[in-house]
Amino acid sequence: MAAYQRIATEEAYAPTDLIERYRRAIRDGTVDDPGFRSLMGYFLFNDSPRTNAIVERLQDVGERRIADMDASGIAKQIVSLTAPGVQIFDAATAAALTVDYNEQLAEAVARRPDRLAALAAIAPQDPAHAAAELERAVTRLGMKGAIVNSHTQGEYLDDPKFWQIFEAAEALGVPVYIHPQTPPRAMIQPFLDCGLDGAIFGFAVETGLHMLRLIVSGVFDRFPRLKIVVGHLGEGIPYWLFRVDFFHQGIVQTGRYEKVRPLKKKPSDYMRENFYVTTSGMAWEPAILYARQVLGADRVLYAMDYPYQYIVEEVAVTDNLPIGDEEKKALYQTNAERVFGL
Repeated sequence: MAAYQRIATEEAYAPTDLIERYRRAIRDGTVDDPGFRSLMGYFLFNDSPRTNAIVERLQDVGERRIADMDASGIAKQIVSLTAPGVQIFDAATAAALTVDYNEQLAEAVARRPDRLAALAAIAPQDPAHAAAELERAVTRLGMKGAIVNSHTQGEYLDDPKFWQIFEAAEALGVPVYIHPQTPPRAMIQPFLDCGLDGAIFGFAVETGLHMLRLIVSGVFDRFPRLKIVVGHLGEGIPYWLFRVDFFHQGIVQTGRYEKVRPLKKKPSDYMRENFYVTTSGMAWEPAILYARQVLGADRVLYAMDYPYQYIVEEVAVTDNLPIGDEEKKALYQTNAERVFGL
């Protein structure tokens, strides 16, 4: 028997109400976002066994989910609202929905606290409400942090108008998980033209950009204890750290960009001190070992990316990593317990 529990940290759900809102938005054209239409249009209007199974699993936070966890050896899931969450709606609608959806998810967790934990949905469109809802969700509903599905209608969290969200997260000692969504209108067309807008590449480009915007904006100088979690082994950024450090120094020295100011540390330092990455959707030994080498073994957590990449056999990749049992326990269990306060 394994000397650890497998905790999966990037596992999606969607209330039936949200699925229906997405369908109406696509049918009625009320959400003018080409990435949303491309991604959710595929899942919600493509009648295939794969898409139907994913949509059904998204809506289940009960027995079917638990059975799937049992089949793949997952002891606990940290569940969060699927991308793009409520971030495509107007501020008032989005804020109201987060309250309802967080309460629904908290009820599901309360039924199986041995198997489920949750991150709070927030609406960055209304930063004050988002900060207050995060505090309510953590202190009253027992949630373990917040999920933000990257850009909000083309806006990124490096804008100081959003920083009260980070202030709340730092004060509560909980992480913000930045999950990808499709690139915004201003950058998506070259991705759409060749089918690269979603998880295949667009997700990583868009979220990697978000990560670097946070770093160069000085967010982590202002909030040094802020914890950010990202999936897919860091959206490619660990591979670029040397180059980012090298050129960021030159950009600051030349003063080429008004918003780029000197930082207290190198960009790579913030990656190693403020970011955590999960293995979601990246069951690939070389990449997992590289992320652990570059960021530190205490910075890499296991995730499956359920139900989008629910492949039972992929757990064996992590089980068979050439590391010791204590290191596997950290990867699967104790890092997650520490970061999310489980």
